[in-house]
Amino acid sequence: MPSTFRIPRATITGLYGRVLSAYARRTYGQVPDNAYVLWHHRPVLRAVLGFEQKVAKWDRLDPTLKSYAQLASAGVIGCSWCLDFGYFLAHDEGLDLAKVREVPRWRESDVFTPLEREVLAYAEAMSHTPLTVTDEMVGRLVDQLGAEAVVELTQMIALENMRSRFNSAAGLQSQGYSDVCELPLATVASGPTSEVS
Repeated sequence: MPSTFRIPRATITGLYGRVLSAYARRTYGQVPDNAYVLWHHRPVLRAVLGFEQKVAKWDRLDPTLKSYAQLASAGVIGCSWCLDFGYFLAHDEGLDLAKVREVPRWRESDVFTPLEREVLAYAEAMSHTPLTVTDEMVGRLVDQLGAEAVVELTQMIALENMRSRFNSAAGLQSQGYSDVCELPLATVASGPTSEVS
């Protein structure tokens, strides 16, 4: 389903617009729909892009765990655009696509390690309103990953909440990014989030 663009789709123009569009097409194959929304307020667009460039350099958390956490968060919020783009990035990063496909229904799946399940539970707990994070949940992650990695994990989930809520509120839908990895958009399984199943 194409994006509904609750915030009107802007026309990307000018030199900066040409550079942005060329980079997006070269990197992602098309201009992401959220760029058309953010174009209305270029200082916000530049701030978001600048922050995302800094985020891409963080390296205290295993990239696979980071990807799973972001997909789980997007799934809870129900952002089809973020799931679609997240699947594309997972494919691009060479992750195990059979496992990536299972993220939204991880509780019923047997493909994840105990640590991966802890991370997925934490991502879901952080993405519900109100949060369902527990002291025990965080303590187990700190014991296994260390404080630095848990700080990065927490920030990545919070960032995905921001992305997913912005994109969903703006009416953005899947753009077909995941077509390259032949992954159908998974549906989210409901279930408790305070403890790992």
